[in-house]
Amino acid sequence: MGIILKNMPFNHLGREAMKIFLDTADLDEIKLACSWGVIDGVTTNPSLIKKAVMKRGGKVTMEEYIKEILRITPGPVSLEVIGLTAEKMVEQAKMLYRKFSPYGQPVIKIPINPSFGDENNMFDGLKAIRQLSRDGIPVNATLIMSPEQAILAAKAGATYASPFAGRIDDYIREQLGMKRGVHFQKSDYFDFSLIGKLAENNLSRIISSKNADSLSELYTDEEIVSATRLGNDNGIRSGVDLVRSIVKIFRNYGYKTQVIASSIRNARQVREMAEVGADIVTMPLYVLKQMIQHYKTLEGIKAFTADIVPSYAELFGE
Repeated sequence: MGIILKNMPFNHLGREAMKIFLDTADLDEIKLACSWGVIDGVTTNPSLIKKAVMKRGGKVTMEEYIKEILRITPGPVSLEVIGLTAEKMVEQAKMLYRKFSPYGQPVIKIPINPSFGDENNMFDGLKAIRQLSRDGIPVNATLIMSPEQAILAAKAGATYASPFAGRIDDYIREQLGMKRGVHFQKSDYFDFSLIGKLAENNLSRIISSKNADSLSELYTDEEIVSATRLGNDNGIRSGVDLVRSIVKIFRNYGYKTQVIASSIRNARQVREMAEVGADIVTMPLYVLKQMIQHYKTLEGIKAFTADIVPSYAELFGE
């Protein structure tokens, strides 16, 4: 006799199921998504909160608004500091946590590198993460653009690491000479497989055009070296590839830091994040809506409705 498992939150490998966070500060959007029963948390930033408060015509303070977000969200809510030094970030993080923890589950967003290029505070994000984690305050290390940064966030004790997948996709396309709004829109899927094949063909064409006497000549040829850098960011070929690499590294070494796939642009990207094992995917409402839609489902529901015979419909009138 088989064992029936009811709504188990873990898969057959013993890992917790992927969570979905909503990337918004709009209360109406949060309430709507929560009513669907699939939201596990929310990520915000100061710009999103300001926009949402202004939508209400100044009838509510930002503090009260944040409290309401925490009250209605069935899980963590990321709130961001604005300081750029370790001391300021720790101070602000403690204030946010103290002020809002009675109303829900605040998580403090700390930028992995708060520097404008000055080495003086380049590691202040890590210092703040380390201090806050020691104080028991959950931290979301944000603005992560590389696996190397994610490793440091995990070493510092971050609860979550947020690689910005969509921004890496944009960066790679821009490096190829593509402009957002002209060659692609923000929500467009980045076909990194196609880009990879085109880059390989381009490299092969350049290599075949060379009249070299040794491999070392080809290896050091500037045109060839430049071609190998097309379609990737230091070996990372897409936002999905970025998350895949981080997930693999964390599991190799048993880091407890959870990966939040961020800057998500479309439903296909969500699916690919699930395939590579992201712990959490945070997305705007329009992406969540994309996930439920398929033209064949629409076609099917129309056909099912048309096929209902009166005698069957009468069963539901009792």
